[in-house]
This record gives sequence, C-alpha cells and structure tokens, in this order.
Amino acid sequence: MAVVLRLQRIGKRTQPHYRIVAIEKSSGPYGQPLEIVGHYNPKAEKDKEKVTINEEKVARWEKNGAKPSETVGSLLIRARKTEKAAAGQK
Repeated sequence: MAVVLRLQRIGKRTQPHYRIVAIEKSSGPYGQPLEIVGHYNPKAEKDKEKVTINEEKVARWEKNGAKPSETVGSLLIRARKTEKAAAGQK
C-alpha cells in the first residue's frame, strides 16, 4: 500500500478549496482519504490563511513512508516558512 500526500479539490467551480490528504496512490481524485492533514485556499488574502497544516499528522505520515506530491511539498515548505516568520515576530 503506497500512501501519498496530495491535494483533493472541494468547493464550487469558481471558489476552489483543497484538502491536503493522505490517500492511497491507486485511489482516484475523489477517493476516500485515509486522513485529512490540512487545507489549502488559493484565494485567501494572507499567506497564513492560504495553507493550514497539522504538522503532527504530516510528520507521522512521512515517518510511515508517505511521499508528498510536488505541489504539496512546496505548500509544506511555504507553510513552515510562514510559521517560523510568525514565531520570530512574537
């Protein structure tokens, strides 16, 4: 069973919203996810609101061998940068 972290589109035609899910690689684009680990809203104003990720769940799936897709990998990097920047401002 190969598990990947990828985006799953939800929302209306003109209002895209994505879930970041852990799902079997062989499942289709609307297959049942094993777990929802975050959300991505490309239309949000601020970077902090665009990507919401549960780091504990992501770390657990990556530890168990799940590979993030190219897009999810870049979103993870961006979310981690914004978290560090927010922590540095406090």
